[in-house]
Amino acid sequence: MTKEEFIADIKAGIPDYLPEPQAYDPDINHAPKRKDILTPEQKKLALRNALRYFPKKFHATLAPEFAEELKTYGRIYMYRYRPQYEMYARPIDEYPARSRQAAAIMLMIQNNLDPRVAQHPHELIIYGGNGAIFQNWAQYRLVMKYLSEMTDEQTLVMYSGHPLGLFPSHKNAPRVVVTNGMVIPNYSKPDDWERDNALGVSQYGQMTAGSYMYIGPQGIVHGTTITVLNAARKQLQKRGDKSGDIHGMLFVTAGLGGMSGAQPKAGNIAGVVSVTAEINPKAAQKRFDQGWVDEMHDNLDELIPAIRKAVADKRTVSMAYVGNVVDLWERLAQEDIHVDLGSDQTSLHNPWAGGYYPVGMTLEESKVMMAENPEEFKERVRASLRRQIAAINKLADKGMYFFDYGNAFLLESSRAGADVMLPNGKFRYPSYVQDIMGPMFFDYGFGPFRWVCTSGDPKDLETTDRLAAQALEEIRQHAPEDICGQMDDNIHWIKEAGKNHLVVGSQARILYADAEGRTRIALAFNDAIRSGELSAPVVLGRDHHDVSGTDSPFRETSNIYDGSQFCADMAVQNVIGDSFRGATWVSIHNGGGVGWGEVINGGFGMAIDGSEESERHIREMLFWDVNNGIARRSWARNKGSMDAITREMERTPQLRVTMPNLVDDDIIDNAASVF
Repeated sequence: MTKEEFIADIKAGIPDYLPEPQAYDPDINHAPKRKDILTPEQKKLALRNALRYFPKKFHATLAPEFAEELKTYGRIYMYRYRPQYEMYARPIDEYPARSRQAAAIMLMIQNNLDPRVAQHPHELIIYGGNGAIFQNWAQYRLVMKYLSEMTDEQTLVMYSGHPLGLFPSHKNAPRVVVTNGMVIPNYSKPDDWERDNALGVSQYGQMTAGSYMYIGPQGIVHGTTITVLNAARKQLQKRGDKSGDIHGMLFVTAGLGGMSGAQPKAGNIAGVVSVTAEINPKAAQKRFDQGWVDEMHDNLDELIPAIRKAVADKRTVSMAYVGNVVDLWERLAQEDIHVDLGSDQTSLHNPWAGGYYPVGMTLEESKVMMAENPEEFKERVRASLRRQIAAINKLADKGMYFFDYGNAFLLESSRAGADVMLPNGKFRYPSYVQDIMGPMFFDYGFGPFRWVCTSGDPKDLETTDRLAAQALEEIRQHAPEDICGQMDDNIHWIKEAGKNHLVVGSQARILYADAEGRTRIALAFNDAIRSGELSAPVVLGRDHHDVSGTDSPFRETSNIYDGSQFCADMAVQNVIGDSFRGATWVSIHNGGGVGWGEVINGGFGMAIDGSEESERHIREMLFWDVNNGIARRSWARNKGSMDAITREMERTPQLRVTMPNLVDDDIIDNAASVF
């Protein structure tokens, strides 16, 4: 397709003719069939909802076609309307747009749908098994058309993938406001999502899937690297080993599909031996082809000796086991192999619809059962989780440090009746946020700051890496002792990032930085755009896995102990504040890595162009985006946050935060004696 044809296709939106039907491509990794959950009347409603995107003259043709999709796949994806052009992040100037901000958003949307990035691109599923950017291809086409027409005085309103329309606003308003899955709380159970999504009225946007900010598994490589490094350091500390050498440590986990695909790469960067189980051969092959996994094994009799040798040789290597994770754990326990670090990153926020596959069944057998006999499938998953935990417990009793990686693994295991609870009602194993990311990073305002060079030029990315490293090194010179370790790890990361070939899709980068670091880096980028050192605007953003963006009691806010971990004020306030402080787009979602009804996620994107306006937005918005969360964590009496927000108030005279008064334990105990 020529550039002119691409532009015409974007501007046309939903075409005024019927495109030819498209063959189902078996070589693409497709979403599993969703279970049959709608009543006959609801299926009619789903058809009526889908057909409202099209003029009446096409209804007689499309109605039976969409009915067949609903029957075959459990959803109406409108495959016929999938664009024929190649899907990837083009340089910003190749998009037809009246607003540069809108063009940047178009670039980010297409990056999400790049087959190298998206998990199930033809079903518009970006990662996590059900994390969608849109519900169907008509929505995609309409959104791209609206963005091509938008001015800097309009805002596009998005309801769970559906573009409600362009509304008049002003230059400092967000260009797009996104909500995903904002259902009434009493109707927020997993089956409610299945029903609403099948009806075409709501969607699960995960975190960065439905907010156009996914940059492929690089987005979590950095966080996973930090997690593995610090988990390994905890093991060394427990052993009294002061060498700092973690080579030869064995890290065992599961999941290579979406974000979980970062795990082997992170293991390599950290310097350990990693083994990651993956049931889907296509997902494993994709990571191997990308160079993110060094070796693939499908035979445990061959894998076990390979593990032993790699550990003995202290070799840095990542191995994929193409098979069921339960078989792997049980064999490791049976062989009495010493595992240093253990986790799991299967999509257990979505256990009944492709997020986890039970042991003893093939991938295809599981797909059939989950759609045709969902109750039996649930029982198989629960039994599998009980077996997995039993094997993990044996290895943990012999010294393995196991941590929940925020995917609802412990939560769903407990619901399955697995032996994962302590007598006091708490989980046997910590969340990685409780032990590592919360007290060491989130409490101090460090989180996954990311950016995308809209030129698509690798040279621009190299320049941003250099500018970011310089900014962090300058801050490091006066950094307080309690954040020096975090600074050092991140400076090392960004200096080595280019060597690790982390780019998949757009020219993007991520690192963990606090408010000062994010602001300094962003201002350096803005100056470089203004001077011509960078050739095009840069999109700033973050994962929702951050200090402020997410209220998630079993992940991001699991180290908040004042009872407010189940409250979502922070995430909602975060999005409201970002929207009037200069974000280009904002999003708020129900659901994310731990599941529908378990979390509220807020996010943003900001396109900076070298202007004074961009400079003001950087200073105002990034400050709020981080310090909102630090202030909340300080009120929860988290020591690191109390220190961090006190330092920020000293730097920023206009900032006044309510600080907690700490109470001695004996006063509480004496008073509580009356109960």
